[in-house]
Amino acid sequence: MRVQIVDPAAYTPPYDHALAGALARAGAQVELVTSHFPYGPVPREQGYEVSERFYRRASGSRTGHRARRALRAAEHLPDMLRFRGHAEATDLVHYMWLPMPSLDRRLLPPKRPRVFTMHWRLPEKGTRIGRTLTRLLAEMDAVVVHSEHGALRLAEDFEVSPERVEVIPHGAFDYLTHQPDEVELPEELREVKGPVILTFGLIRPYKGTDVLLEAFARVRGAELWIVGMPRMPIEPLRELAARAPGTVRFIDRFVTDPEIPAFMRRADIVALPYRNIEQSGVLYTALAFGRPLVLSDVGGFPEVAELGAARLAPVGNPEALAEVLQGLLDDPAKRERLAAGALEAARGTYSWDEIGRETLALYQRLLPR
Repeated sequence: MRVQIVDPAAYTPPYDHALAGALARAGAQVELVTSHFPYGPVPREQGYEVSERFYRRASGSRTGHRARRALRAAEHLPDMLRFRGHAEATDLVHYMWLPMPSLDRRLLPPKRPRVFTMHWRLPEKGTRIGRTLTRLLAEMDAVVVHSEHGALRLAEDFEVSPERVEVIPHGAFDYLTHQPDEVELPEELREVKGPVILTFGLIRPYKGTDVLLEAFARVRGAELWIVGMPRMPIEPLRELAARAPGTVRFIDRFVTDPEIPAFMRRADIVALPYRNIEQSGVLYTALAFGRPLVLSDVGGFPEVAELGAARLAPVGNPEALAEVLQGLLDDPAKRERLAAGALEAARGTYSWDEIGRETLALYQRLLPR
């Protein structure tokens, strides 16, 4: 079976490569069609081909983020048109992302079956972006979603019939745990002695960093590390941090894969107080490292907590979040139980080999159509 995994803008290279490798191990002939990732090294596994067919000028540019986005926009239409011909060489096309969905649904290659993985944060029903998503998903033969909650919302809010929805979990990023070129923490962080609460990843409004800072002002006996590249004004967050009695450290830049293990292994708790999400790559990074997790009770997060891998806090409630954090800081045994639950989930439910087999089984059901 010949399969193309398509992520034009390389939005999720760890997921793309992990899925491609898992499918190859399951017996598929896989080509990952994407663009060059400009921020650092990306994971590569064995057994599949990588074609960087999209955004060659933008990806090679040394300009800033905004200029690179403008170059991508200029290249998008001709690259999608060229991809139409390239897709004829495969049996099935599996889209991870389509960066310009209103346009892209009109540019899709005629090749069927088409599969789409729902990485988006699901928008509100009836909004402009919600209507755009509904029209895009109508062009797909199957939609993969990572949680039962997401499956229910696709059916109720975005007109995806249940027979076209497939729940396949997001995998734990265990490749990060055995890199040959791991990088130590910066010296000033290596000197920290007490417990550390870590929040990690691109800093965006929906991730609730402000809620975490308000909660941290009520927490005693730990530091808070906010690690990741800002995609929003960060000064209001710094102002909140300045009012907290404990130490808050910002590492406000892109963190490459070889640097991630040191941050994850140092964290006593990983906190993801998101306002809106289905699943998160940061969550599946923390699971791979066996970190105790505190999550908002939103989207698909409660399904992870049901496995004993996380504690939940009400979304947008700093007082309740502080209570959960303090309870774990005060009870190492609770943290150890969560850590064990995280590792068990990573090696079982969220194993990439199992995900590869489930995804290949979906393709096999679709192809006879």
